[in-house]
Amino acid sequence: MKKILYILLAFTALNSCSEYQKVLKAEEIAPKFKMGEELYNAGKYEKANRLFAQIVPNYRGKPQAEKLMYLYSNSFYRMRDYYVAGYQFERFASSYPESEKLEEASFLSAKSYYMLSPVYSKDQTDTVEAIEKLQNFINLFPESEYLDEANKLVKELEFKLEQKAFSIAMKYAEIAPGYTFDFDAAIKSFDNFIYEFPGSVLREDAMYFRLDAVYQQAMNSYETRRTVQGNVEHIKKLRLEKGKEYSSAFKNSFPNSKYIEEVNRMAIDIDNELKQYQTES
Repeated sequence: MKKILYILLAFTALNSCSEYQKVLKAEEIAPKFKMGEELYNAGKYEKANRLFAQIVPNYRGKPQAEKLMYLYSNSFYRMRDYYVAGYQFERFASSYPESEKLEEASFLSAKSYYMLSPVYSKDQTDTVEAIEKLQNFINLFPESEYLDEANKLVKELEFKLEQKAFSIAMKYAEIAPGYTFDFDAAIKSFDNFIYEFPGSVLREDAMYFRLDAVYQQAMNSYETRRTVQGNVEHIKKLRLEKGKEYSSAFKNSFPNSKYIEEVNRMAIDIDNELKQYQTES
C-alpha cells in the first residue's frame, strides 16, 4: 500500500512539474498569472516569481497589474531577496498610491531595508538607510497597524549604531597604551558617543571608560608646559582637571554604579596629583 502511495505521489509531482514547465514555456500570459498565483498561495515563491517575471511587462496599464505587482514584490520578500523586494515595493507604492495594499507594501519595503542591516561590527550604511526608510513609514502612517513593529525595528537599528560607535571608542582605548598613552582619539570618541546617544544603555560604560582613558593619560603624562597667549599651562594639570571633572560627572550620574569603587579610587589619585599645583599662582 505504501509503495502504491509513493508511486502516486511521484506521478503527481512529475505531472505537476511538467505542467509548470509547459506553462513556463507557453506564449499565453493568462495561464502564467493563474498558475503563478496558485504557486504563490501554496508557498512556492521561487516558481511563482519566475512566472510573474515573464508577464509583468504585459500587464502594465491593465486592471490586473496592481495585484500582479503586489504578488511579484512580495514573492521577492518571501524569497528573502530583500534588495529587490525593497525596490519593488517602493515601485508598487509609487505606482498605486490609492491601493488598499499601500500601507502594507510601504512597511514591507522599509522592513526589507531593515533585513539588510548587518551586524554592528560591520559598516552601518545600510542600517542608517533602514532607519530613514522606517522613519519615513512612521511619519506617513502614524496610525498604522504596523506602527509598533516599525518603532521596535528602529530601536534595534539605533542600538546597532550605538554599539558601533561604542566599539570604535573602545578600540581606540585598547590600543592607546601602545602609543605612549595617547588617549585623545578614545576620549574624543567617548565624548561624541555620550553627546550623540544621551539615552543609551551603554552611557554608563561610555562615561566610565572615558574617565579611565583620561585618568591613564593624565597619570602617565610628563610634566610639560606650553604657552598659550602669554599664559603658561601645565599639560598634566589640565588632564588631571579633566579627570576630576569626568569623575564628578560620573558619580553624579551613576552613584550606585558597578564601577563606583574604581571611580572613587581614580578620583582620590587625581586629587593627590593635583595637590602639587595648589601652591602655584
